[in-house]
Amino acid sequence: MSELNPLLVVDLVGIAVFAASGATAGVAKRLDLFGVVFVGFMAALGGGILRDVFVNVQPFAFVDWRYAAVAVVTSAATFWLHPTVSRLHWTVLVLDAAGLGLFTVTGTLKALDAGIPPVGACIIGMITGIGGGLIRDLLTGEIPSVLRREIYAVAGLLGCASVAALDALRMQRPVSIGLAAVLVFALRMVALRRNWSAPTASNLSGDS
Repeated sequence: MSELNPLLVVDLVGIAVFAASGATAGVAKRLDLFGVVFVGFMAALGGGILRDVFVNVQPFAFVDWRYAAVAVVTSAATFWLHPTVSRLHWTVLVLDAAGLGLFTVTGTLKALDAGIPPVGACIIGMITGIGGGLIRDLLTGEIPSVLRREIYAVAGLLGCASVAALDALRMQRPVSIGLAAVLVFALRMVALRRNWSAPTASNLSGDS
């Protein structure tokens, strides 16, 4: 596993981004160094572990030392270099959107490479993207973003579909990765800025 192929590089960048997101959330909750690193570690690697289990391979987080190293180093660095408290919430959202985009893309492509059909690969990609944020929110006592009204899992699923379509068209991997990841990130950020949300039960049961 010494080769740094484009997919591995993007995977490691996604791990760093989600580790920073998880660690920042831990800092906001005033956890100690171990707590911050643990939350960052789980946020960074949780989705990838689920992905590898689904495609029936040994989890890369346990096989390749670079995965754990990037998660731990990034989380520890975030603990010492975190921004001011007033900016923590927005920083978490921005980092989480970036991680969502990167992880949904790499998760989908790895599932496709493992022979999973496009629909199944998209589902695995979505789980890869939302898994880390789900674990982060649970560990920090927050309602998981994926279960709230915000456009989150839907953005990831659209990214999965787009990267699967681009891959079917034989577009170069770096290009398809970049386009799909930017799509997810942009959609997530626009949804946050404009307060887009999915309907809830209370919305659907209004007076006629």
